Amino acid sequence: MTEPTDADRGTSARARDAAQRAELAAAHRRGESVRAQAMIDEFLTTMRTEGRPAEPLRATLLSGGEVRTDKSGWYLKKNRSVAIGDDGSYYVLTVPGGVLERIRGAKLRPTPPPLIVSQGGRDGEAGDLAFFLEATLERYRR
Repeated sequence: MTEPTDADRGTSARARDAAQRAELAAAHRRGESVRAQAMIDEFLTTMRTEGRPAEPLRATLLSGGEVRTDKSGWYLKKNRSVAIGDDGSYYVLTVPGGVLERIRGAKLRPTPPPLIVSQGGRDGEAGDLAFFLEATLERYRR
């Protein structure tokens, strides 16, 4: 059996450090999602208490077409690319698909909710989840 070289030890330490950084980042995202979900739960309670009905959600295919989905909820962004489902889930409404999705509709999968909506997105409509939830409440109150 050969002894590890200094280069092997350095590579191993870098790999351990990278794994630790990745785990810390994942734990941070999980913590953010827990806080974001608490805000979404409060939003959902308010919408239900005020009798604001959910509407059928539509998604945009990567090819640009619009399709119906299997969910109902409330759109957070004006471009209708993000929504809160009536089940309390956070949905990104840009989905892959083609002819079958145009016929059958798209099956949405929830994503962990972020505290910052569309962070790094290119549509220019990004910001705090709290802002979007409040703006959505106001829009549905009109």
